Amino acid sequence: MRRLILITGGQRSGKSTYAEQMALRLSPTPVYLATARIWDEEFRRRVQIHQERRGPEWTNIEENKELSRHQLPGRTILIDCVTLWCTNFFFDLEGDVSRSLEAVKEEFDRFTAQDATFIFVTNEIGAGGVSENEVQRKFTDLLGWANQYIASRADEVFWMVSGIPVQIK
Repeated sequence: MRRLILITGGQRSGKSTYAEQMALRLSPTPVYLATARIWDEEFRRRVQIHQERRGPEWTNIEENKELSRHQLPGRTILIDCVTLWCTNFFFDLEGDVSRSLEAVKEEFDRFTAQDATFIFVTNEIGAGGVSENEVQRKFTDLLGWANQYIASRADEVFWMVSGIPVQIK
């Protein structure tokens, strides 16, 4: 049976750790689907820390856009994260919010059509003030709308606050 879970919150709120713990509770052999592109050494180190935290029970897949290329029926799949996934569409489509959002929605629908348990991790970047930077404002819009789309289809939604999960749906 298909199940969709969204975990959102601010940076360093404990989203990924909570999602990993949840995935391990749901399956002895979960899949970690990483969406990041490595753009500098500091970020490479962040990714390494995430990788080192996971044990051999995880199947690790790196896929920065086309999640639906991976058919994983019956598996528990942690997608970390929607923010970086949307970033890839946003920059590949030259900051076009409408085209990026449509591409994200279409790919999300294709990927989640399979019978699996999905745990999506995302950032709630729109909770702060409005940026003076036009690119940042556009991306905040894109991610906010993508998060709303995923949340509307989710069976459960959790908001992470200082490491504490608060179920909101």
